[in-house]
Amino acid sequence: MDHRDILTRFKNGDLGREQAAALLTGAHPDSAAGDAPLTTAVAPARAAVSQPPPARALTTAPAGGGPPDPADGYAITALYGRFPDADGLDAFWHTAVLGGRDAGRRTSGSLEGAGDFDAVFFGLTPQDAALMDPQERLLLEVLWQTLETAGCTGARLDTLTAADGEPRAVGVYVAHDPVGRAVAAQAPAGDAPAAAGAGVTLPARLSTLLDLRGPGHCVGGGRAAFLVALHQALSALRAGECGAALVGAVGLRPGPDRRHPEGGEGGEGVGAVLLRPLAAARAAGDTVHAVVRATAVAHPGRRARDAAADRLARRALAAAGVTAAGVGLRETETTVAATTGGTGAATGLAALVRAVLQLRHGTLLPAPGDSSAAPWARAHEESGRELPRRATVAVRPTAGSTAAHVLLEEPPRRGPGPITAGPAAASGELVLLSAPTPEHLAATARRLADRVLPANTAQDGTQHGRRRLAALARELRLGRAVRDCRLAVVARDDGELGAALRAFADARAGADARAGADARAGADARAGAGDRDGADARAGAGDGDGADDQDGAGDRDGAGAGGARGSVRCADLRGAQGPGVLFGELPETRAYLAALWRGHRLDALARLWLAGVDVTAAGTAGAAPVLPLPTSALLRRPLREAGCPATDGPTPS
Repeated sequence: MDHRDILTRFKNGDLGREQAAALLTGAHPDSAAGDAPLTTAVAPARAAVSQPPPARALTTAPAGGGPPDPADGYAITALYGRFPDADGLDAFWHTAVLGGRDAGRRTSGSLEGAGDFDAVFFGLTPQDAALMDPQERLLLEVLWQTLETAGCTGARLDTLTAADGEPRAVGVYVAHDPVGRAVAAQAPAGDAPAAAGAGVTLPARLSTLLDLRGPGHCVGGGRAAFLVALHQALSALRAGECGAALVGAVGLRPGPDRRHPEGGEGGEGVGAVLLRPLAAARAAGDTVHAVVRATAVAHPGRRARDAAADRLARRALAAAGVTAAGVGLRETETTVAATTGGTGAATGLAALVRAVLQLRHGTLLPAPGDSSAAPWARAHEESGRELPRRATVAVRPTAGSTAAHVLLEEPPRRGPGPITAGPAAASGELVLLSAPTPEHLAATARRLADRVLPANTAQDGTQHGRRRLAALARELRLGRAVRDCRLAVVARDDGELGAALRAFADARAGADARAGADARAGADARAGAGDRDGADARAGAGDGDGADDQDGAGDRDGAGAGGARGSVRCADLRGAQGPGVLFGELPETRAYLAALWRGHRLDALARLWLAGVDVTAAGTAGAAPVLPLPTSALLRRPLREAGCPATDGPTPS
């Protein structure tokens, strides 16, 4: 066996490190030792390893060949998920911490409101939404919410570029279970592609909605489907095809038998992660929840399932230069079952979410049957140097499906000194908010005020209070998509902003109550047409903008948008024609808007914003961390049969 054969067998996982070294140096082991398979037993999930061997740097190429991975891996910059009795990851973590004994109550749970959907938010009619498979609707929601969590549905999207410099280069990869119902049969003649089932059109639908210009792919079926999609997304990132990749998965019970095709009690789940190279994420100030160090995916062939899984574990660890002793946690389809049940294509997602949350909290979740979680101490080298916590996420193959293995690591600690949002102005900050309808705008304003700006927040005119407000205003400007219904408010601190947003939401609620439940339901079914326009304009510019905002009331075009500090001005531009008063694509327009931001001309910027000009992309120079904010409010409604939209009131989310 020559050196090339030895290196090839080592890279493929057929030789261990010690065996390869012995062969290369001439110290040949006996044939029995050379052919014996290596085991990769990972440290028990309840205790991190205290003294692992020193970690090595990443090898120059991934185990599967191809261009090298970045030396520091890929960052998970956002993750979002919904599981039974856990609409969001905070609720998921709380339930998982209860332990296997209590979490077992969820093993047959279903997603609450899985049949509800906010068609208007995504620019769809209720009839079109009813033709979509439920899995596709759920994925569309969580992929959007994941991007919003990362602050990447607005101007910041343009900074995500491919190797050729193309902006908004975000790949979309989704994993889903088999279609649960024949939606194509319900579609009118010629509309079958629009109702082709879960995930088939989703990458294209989301890419069109957000003007995303990266690759996309669907992975159907199998418990490892999400991890396979993640592996494919990393390949696209490695090749420079996209600057970030959105990877989602959904698992729904296919029928009343409550069981997935792979067997076991069926649970449900849906979620997504956003990935980008770690160096780029840290330079941009992204939140880094965990780092993907290596992935490995393969079909087992006729090999035993355990042998195939063991081979993938060796490949992933070798690619990251990490030994099995350096891994303190292993999440598999078995550990997930205690929290969510069998979630089909979302099984790998649930396992990854569990691992990331344990890395984030520095806490090991209880094993099935245990009563409590335990602190996760970091390991140390013999020299005393502290090592990062590491976890593996592995899903074994089932009959005819793929196995996958992912190595995760906690994010590196930031250096001293936080990145600020820039100088804070004593005269106030301009806060911009938008939504597809006035109803969505009021609900999002309420959500922002309640979750970020508590009612008992005292007005703080200090430099620290103004900097908090400046960071929030900047995040809303850079991180959110620009929609047709808009508000603008100038505030001096977060207390003043919270009071203004609550007053706006209260006035909108009062206008809706006066309009009556029947009139409101009719207006919703018409997607904001007819009488709704006038009621919304009055709610935003008259009753909806607070008692101290009277000049310019009722002006749909944003006239009189300056106003006093703490007063909300709004505009409904759904019926507007043309590009408005300024064409934003012109370099002269961008230079003009940038000059207004530099000069702190808040009155002029507010007027332009309410007149239909996108002022968000200008004045964004300088690094600032992404500020996590609540996602936009979704007003979900039950969907009946195709062509028969429900008339029930919305369920805010």
